Amino acid sequence: MPKVRVAGFGVSLDGFSAGTEQSLNDPLGKRGPEIFQWFFHTKTFSAMLGQEGGSIDVDDEFARRSMENFGAFILGRNMFGPIRGPWPDNNWKGWWGANPPYHAPTFVLTHHRRDPIEMEGGTTFFFVTNGIEAALEQAKLAANGRDVKIGGGVDTVRQYLRAGLIDELHFAFSPVVLGQGEAMFAGIDLPALGYRVSEHQATEHATHTVLSR
Repeated sequence: MPKVRVAGFGVSLDGFSAGTEQSLNDPLGKRGPEIFQWFFHTKTFSAMLGQEGGSIDVDDEFARRSMENFGAFILGRNMFGPIRGPWPDNNWKGWWGANPPYHAPTFVLTHHRRDPIEMEGGTTFFFVTNGIEAALEQAKLAANGRDVKIGGGVDTVRQYLRAGLIDELHFAFSPVVLGQGEAMFAGIDLPALGYRVSEHQATEHATHTVLSR
């Protein structure tokens, strides 16, 4: 059966999955990139950039799995860009340039209507204004029997968790402390929501933990 999954989601040891003050220059917030060092050295990440090289190891295995078998993606507005409020124009088309890494229909949660944007490589951004359930319904149809990935950011994952709509989560706990940022688990009781650790593996760069229900 197709699943709704979170995968490749970095978390600091003190529970933050993004830094403060997200901006055009700091898309992951201040110090946010520190929680993704496990990912940046992998062959999977190099391939996403169209480059050769990168490690082939446990980190790469989890990186590869974090992008495999997805037929559609769901992103919060902040994951698409730093613009807040009504769209001032149609110039901003995401952080990733002409060929985003999704290569599948990608649904962006927003309060402000915008026409779909067709990008290179098979990615089309659709803007959903009527909530997380509507976005998931559209994504499941678009996925055509494959999994749907809740790509973030933190608040989007938390909303889907609280609604009981996620089947599996892979967190990469990085050996850094941020002190402040966007807290992943504050006020969320994972056991009460039915999640148990189903897999875990540690590397130099992260402890990969999969929770299933």
